[in-house]
Amino acid sequence: MSPTVLDRLFNAEYQQHNPQIPNGNAAIKSLLGNLPADLKYEPGLVVAEGDYVTIHGRFIGWGPKPLVAVDIFRVADGKIAEHWDVMQEEVPAAHSANGNSMSTSPQT
Repeated sequence: MSPTVLDRLFNAEYQQHNPQIPNGNAAIKSLLGNLPADLKYEPGLVVAEGDYVTIHGRFIGWGPKPLVAVDIFRVADGKIAEHWDVMQEEVPAAHSANGNSMSTSPQT
């Protein structure tokens, strides 16, 4: 994404709640500019209520194993103003105590 796209999507006073990422639009530009070229994101369940949007998705290529994440965004004036996330390494359904996938689309 180009900086102009990010300026349209993220509020200049963007607040981040992931302890590894600083606040501000510049931090998002830096983060996205340094992501691995082979990173793949598979969005799953999306829930929106009022000013909040939550996406349950799967990252491949962020780390050595796929990661399942829940990202919560607060939107203000049409831009992302705040973000929280929870991420964990994916456990394949075949290795799960319940046999269920961790994502909304079945994975092996």
